[in-house]
Amino acid sequence: MGDWLLAGSEQARRHSGPHAQPEPEHQRHHWLRVMCLTGVDYFSTLGYQPGIALLAAGALSPVATAVLVVVTLCGALPVYRRVAVESPRGEGSIAMLEKHLSWWKGKLLVLVLLGFACTDFLITITLSAADASAHLLENPYAPDVFAGHHVALTLVLLAALAAVFLRGFTEAVGIATVLVAVYLVLSLTVISVSLVKVVSHPSLLGDWHRLLVAEHPNPAAMVGVALIVFPKLALGLSGFETGVAVMPLIRGAPGDTEDRPAGRILGARRLLTTAALIMAVLLLSSSLATAVLVPERLAEPGGPANGRALAYLAHQELGNVFGTVYDVSTIAILWFAGASAMAGLLNLVPRYLPRYGMAPHWARAIRPLVLVFTAVGFVVTIVFDASVDKQGGAYATGVLVLITSASVAVTLSASRRSDRRATGVFGVISAVFVYTTVANIIERPDGLIIGSIFIVTILVVSFLSRAVRSFELRVTGVELDPTAARWVAEASRAGPLHLVANEFDTGDAAEYADKASKAHEQLHVPGAQHLLFLEVDVLDSSEFESELTVHGRQRHGYRILRLTSASVPNAIAALLLHLRDMTGARPHVYFEWSEGNPVQNLVRFVFIGVGEVAFTTREILREAEPDPERRPFVHVG
Repeated sequence: MGDWLLAGSEQARRHSGPHAQPEPEHQRHHWLRVMCLTGVDYFSTLGYQPGIALLAAGALSPVATAVLVVVTLCGALPVYRRVAVESPRGEGSIAMLEKHLSWWKGKLLVLVLLGFACTDFLITITLSAADASAHLLENPYAPDVFAGHHVALTLVLLAALAAVFLRGFTEAVGIATVLVAVYLVLSLTVISVSLVKVVSHPSLLGDWHRLLVAEHPNPAAMVGVALIVFPKLALGLSGFETGVAVMPLIRGAPGDTEDRPAGRILGARRLLTTAALIMAVLLLSSSLATAVLVPERLAEPGGPANGRALAYLAHQELGNVFGTVYDVSTIAILWFAGASAMAGLLNLVPRYLPRYGMAPHWARAIRPLVLVFTAVGFVVTIVFDASVDKQGGAYATGVLVLITSASVAVTLSASRRSDRRATGVFGVISAVFVYTTVANIIERPDGLIIGSIFIVTILVVSFLSRAVRSFELRVTGVELDPTAARWVAEASRAGPLHLVANEFDTGDAAEYADKASKAHEQLHVPGAQHLLFLEVDVLDSSEFESELTVHGRQRHGYRILRLTSASVPNAIAALLLHLRDMTGARPHVYFEWSEGNPVQNLVRFVFIGVGEVAFTTREILREAEPDPERRPFVHVG
């Protein structure tokens, strides 16, 4: 069972970097087909968005939806078109922000955004499954035995989704293309028939207009209320982050390279623009149809139109047979939207956490992650009673935080390029999304609560994993420059290598002489020419793995091997093992005992890469080389 669960971990390791690509055998597709893959998430929101808009805004829902469309086309779309240019390998806005912040600040920001991303994707899975079960239960042909078991049905759908990924999730573009095409055609049919009825019965439109004017007699106040209500409709903004995540699947131009994928970028921007325009038309038309033809009371919790306003119209206007076909199509695309979100999670988490050393080894495999995410989905479904309305706040919070982070990322990028016009435009867009996010959190704090739970969980697990894995070798390769290689060769002719660890670029001639004298006494090195000093410079201790380049430098008459790494003990241990293999003899290294509290030294080692270097180097060598007869010697004075 363990072998089956951990199958694919090596593949996951190959794709854990920030520029991970699909497997070479994966086929690239035209951007229209790839749009359908992201569309199972984006377009499927029509299953519940009109009903949520009607419940939140009532007769004002078309006006509030119009605000949403303006924000989508004038805000989110320009932002993600720019994200596509700057992250053509599918890294997304999180990686863009990571580039602007160094050291632990960038890592912590990524972990926080990962918490909100997990909120977004996991609530996509649970909310879509809950809405799919609502469509199933409200169908007139649904078996009576299903009545009152919406939570159980949702859990069954989640389990079925997990089973697909446990068995092995293959290419989804073809399935997504069929589902999206069928769903869009059926949705356009329902909306068109409904709008024809509205136009052919002017009294219906008149009744809606009179109700709207009665509730909001002042046009300016009406727009103000629409702006206030708009954050509740932010679910209609989902899909943009997925749109850039699937960029590696887009077929580029013949002259594309990984450094200059101009064709792929063009295809991604067309994908984003086309999807946004299609969704704008569908959102506006569906909100008008539902506001005029569906009484508000039917959209309330427990009502037949709650979470399924378009499906309600399909049954009312086109009969139960067509309505059932539409229900089946909606259930399928909502369920597959969960598959798209699960694929996003399985791509996002291994992209960052293993690179930071903040994931257990089993997190490199797909199946354990599927079980973890499914278990969390079960908990969320039970806590929220499989309610679309109750989960809407959490979903909107995750979506808005990611879009806000993307807006800030492109604003910072434009500022660094000294593009004042772009900086101003994206700055205004960022302000709009900051307001929207804050308003949504104030109105529905459950989204922030859920996001905070994910963030705290990710932080705790990540830093525990980092602490446990800190004793790994954490070096991907060692290379000596010509001077360092020559010194090593000369010193090894007299026998095993003898090295003295020293703080990087510190100390005067007297200090070097004192350490050399103590090393001669304890290591019995025959002459100064056989002694090499070892100094490690820690530039960014937040990085987990690094490649070592050793430079030979001379100072105060002593030969020094200098290298840069994320951690001093790991670098020394890796170099000692490399020198052992290079010379065929076990090298000796001399340390002076570090003063200070052992617990404080351990914390310094985990987060700063320094601390009690001698003890830590010895422990890293013990784990890396189980044979004591081949392990380099560590001396402490």
